[in-house]
Amino acid sequence: MTVLTFTLILLAGAYAAGLLGSLTGLGGGFVVIPLLTLALGVDIHYAIGASLVSAIATSSGSAAAYVKEGITNMRLGIFLEIATTIGAFTGAVLAAFIPAHFIAILFGTVLICSAIISLKKKSNEVNLKKSYLAEKLQLDGHFPEAGGFVAYRVINVAGGFAMMIVAGIISGILGIGSGALKVVAMDGVMRIPFKVSTTTSNFMIGVTAAASAVVYLQRGYIEPGICMPVVIGVVLGALSGSKILVRTASAAWLKYLFAGIILILAIQMIYNGILGRV
Repeated sequence: MTVLTFTLILLAGAYAAGLLGSLTGLGGGFVVIPLLTLALGVDIHYAIGASLVSAIATSSGSAAAYVKEGITNMRLGIFLEIATTIGAFTGAVLAAFIPAHFIAILFGTVLICSAIISLKKKSNEVNLKKSYLAEKLQLDGHFPEAGGFVAYRVINVAGGFAMMIVAGIISGILGIGSGALKVVAMDGVMRIPFKVSTTTSNFMIGVTAAASAVVYLQRGYIEPGICMPVVIGVVLGALSGSKILVRTASAAWLKYLFAGIILILAIQMIYNGILGRV
């Protein structure tokens, strides 16, 4: 395969990954890494490095709009980012000592869990129960709705912080933003409204990925020839996806489509990991 053919296939695959990731909210890394390792035979460590760089680019672009609209809880995101950055740095260091086939099996398992989480019905309930630690750290907030601003309170700060460390470690090892786990921590554990959880997670993904990317860059796993088409493709795909999403009345079928795709990729990753082909 020539360099031009490789680049064009990667560009088209990354565009599709960014499009699907944007439509479902899971990010493009879930498709980019299997595409690079299974279809193009790229070492999984280089695939993770490219995925991390694309996560930084997409998060930087999309998070700005949500911050401007006042939906993202900036103070909470910065506080929880302490946990995810520690976890992401630890995960990136650990990844160098973990065999590639084990990373592939772990990645496939996380894909299956993320698919199930993405299909789970989300609660729009607003919590008003007070928490001493949340009040002390001033983490409670509000977000805009059609009728005005809706106030909400944050609970179980310690539990959410601990889960963010786990999300960071997985992000560092696998090269994904761990957005699904972050949303579970904020939406399920800290009882933050789903709308705020997803936008705050989006704001955090880029910072978490940057912490891991530093370690991958130092070890030479950030390859410009792979990263450039991946970043361009994923960003263009994410932009197209956001435009489609605005015009689509219901995106429920997209979740099932994406869940089906990543389940197939997960099974292939686990199968090839068990056989040592990755």
